[in-house]
Amino acid sequence: MATGNAGKIREILDVLRGLPVTFRQLSEFPDLPEAIESGATFVENAELKARHYAGLTGLVTLAEDSGIEVDALGGAPGVYSARFAGRHGDDAANNAKVIELLRDVPAEKRTGRFRCVCVLASADTLIATAEGTIEGRILDWPRGTGGFGYDPLFYVPELGCTTAEISREEKNRISHRGKALRAMRKRIEEWLARI
Repeated sequence: MATGNAGKIREILDVLRGLPVTFRQLSEFPDLPEAIESGATFVENAELKARHYAGLTGLVTLAEDSGIEVDALGGAPGVYSARFAGRHGDDAANNAKVIELLRDVPAEKRTGRFRCVCVLASADTLIATAEGTIEGRILDWPRGTGGFGYDPLFYVPELGCTTAEISREEKNRISHRGKALRAMRKRIEEWLARI
């Protein structure tokens, strides 16, 4: 699994548990150089990460790239979601920047989506890709303590709450990453049946 993000690791294992494979985490390979996410799209970044770590470990690698696309910001932060405010993984700063940029945007124009792309690859072969999205609105103040990243700002009208206010199981059922991982699970099962 080409991520060190504990929240993402939990979600990946929750959805892919039971597959006849052994999952290895990046923390088991502490000396690996970090992948450079230089792609212009989620697909490109996920593939870069998967091939990078597959090449270094010799293991088939599952990578994902995901983020939030805010319509009023022209789709930003997009692929820069984790480092939108500058430092990678600073959720509080990233959320604060989105709140500030949307300060004068009315609620009805605060639409957006979470998008996730998963890639399974070896160093030289793209094995499978899968994508998932969830539509919602961006709040002007964080709500909820669950999840991570932009979850406290992402309001899902059908649920009447943010993705930080729902259980982990519910989030895995409806989230962009949950959808992408369920689609990837099917592709992994198909791939395993062929090898």
